[in-house]
Amino acid sequence: MADPIPIRRALFSVSDKTGLSEFASALVREFEAEILSTGGTAKFLRDAGVEVIDVADITGFPEMMDGRLKTLHPKIHGGLLAVRDNPEHAEAMRTHGIQPIDLVCINLYPFQQTIAKPGVTFEEAIENIDIGGPAMLRSAAKNHAYVLVVTSPEQYASVLNHLREHRGASAEDFRRELAQIAFAHTSAYDSAIAGYLSSSGDEEMPVKMDLHLARKQSLRYGENPHQKAALYFDQHVGKEASAARATQLHGKELSYINLLDADGALDCVKEFAEPAACIVKHTTPCGCAVGENPAEAFGRAFAGDPLAAFGGIVALNRQVDFATAKAIVSIDKLLEVIVAPGFDEDALALLKERWKNVRLLAVGPMGQRDPGEMHMHKIVGGYLIQQRDLPGVDEQEWKIVSRRSPTPAELADLKFAWLVCKHVKSNAIVICKDGMLLGAGAGQMDRPSAARLAIEKSGPRAKSAVAASDAFFPFPDAPQLLLDAGVTAIVHPGGSLKDKETIELVDSRNAAMVLTGRRHFKH
Repeated sequence: MADPIPIRRALFSVSDKTGLSEFASALVREFEAEILSTGGTAKFLRDAGVEVIDVADITGFPEMMDGRLKTLHPKIHGGLLAVRDNPEHAEAMRTHGIQPIDLVCINLYPFQQTIAKPGVTFEEAIENIDIGGPAMLRSAAKNHAYVLVVTSPEQYASVLNHLREHRGASAEDFRRELAQIAFAHTSAYDSAIAGYLSSSGDEEMPVKMDLHLARKQSLRYGENPHQKAALYFDQHVGKEASAARATQLHGKELSYINLLDADGALDCVKEFAEPAACIVKHTTPCGCAVGENPAEAFGRAFAGDPLAAFGGIVALNRQVDFATAKAIVSIDKLLEVIVAPGFDEDALALLKERWKNVRLLAVGPMGQRDPGEMHMHKIVGGYLIQQRDLPGVDEQEWKIVSRRSPTPAELADLKFAWLVCKHVKSNAIVICKDGMLLGAGAGQMDRPSAARLAIEKSGPRAKSAVAASDAFFPFPDAPQLLLDAGVTAIVHPGGSLKDKETIELVDSRNAAMVLTGRRHFKH
């Protein structure tokens, strides 16, 4: 390999323009690089004051066919693929006026984000399949002996630092490292397209699924200290707020369980439009509440089960302001992780002062959940893969089966309880009141045991509260326990052979019962 390679000529063609003008400007200003570019990228750079040569001026052909054809030309790929110390290659370059390209900066059409959009058409998906981009990435990565290939805005800072350290040139080991990332990038991209086409646009699971994961960070340990662990993620899939893509602002190194619980807590608060807080232990909510503001939501979530909250993971669906931080630091319990869209500066300072080791994770705006993300369980020898359990409350499917209808207050609490219950490990029973989780019975082998646990956690607060069950009641025994504890309304999927007996029991207590027609098991 030739080493080092000065960066004299760079080609840009990107869909994600984050940090682009700063990166290109630095190449021109610091290393006197010449910039080539296409279409929208060229316009963006010119508008930012960067001098750009259009690829069309190099190839002699304009962009055509709605932009499908612009870089597939020998003067581009020859500049990427030429073995520069090969006399025949060098002669071909001279004969045909091909100039070498030393750096390519390319990220691809957002195919995966496109197909994740509700209502996207097959034609729209096809138009978001990039052809020229992957071709240039593969050419550059194949010829990394001479070409540095950049595929993500996240690489801009490290690339500039490397070039500064090497006086405007790239080193062999760095080029090889980025070439490997580029091939992984195109492989994941092609895999997503193949998966989409294999499902023919319907709701069936794809016939083949390839996992393309990059290690983001090593973790303190796995579920137990003797187990090594790391976080892997696909940086090209979706933009949904997630613990995997979070920025850690404070605290000690994360563990496997920290991230597992943070993901569970975050998933729960995404259910609510109003300010919400959830405290998770062992992937199950022990406290959850909504409030007028995030401070109130946290206070009510903590009050649900202060004992279980020790060592818990807290998620909020709103920015943590000073009032919320003040509410959090007022408790006398250890917390492991606080995950939220972001933290105000004074709130961040207060939390850092209170806890040296608590991990503070910022995930950005909640936004929409991504139905394209799959849920996976690893088993020995394979994977169990399913769609995520995203449906929430669909009142059109709900059926009031008791003589008495729920009051407006009961109905509001039944909706809240139903959303919380879907995040509790099965078998699951939750008792809630006034938008607050009072007690959860989780992970039990029978439903009466789950009911007893929820009642025990709720105590006298169960009187005039509501209850939710993640699956139907096979017998009236668990509902009888809940009604005896003072519960006045119950929601569950229905579908048991004993539903009639259960409804008769509810009617005999002048309580209310709603059937949802949908189960929410969580294992």
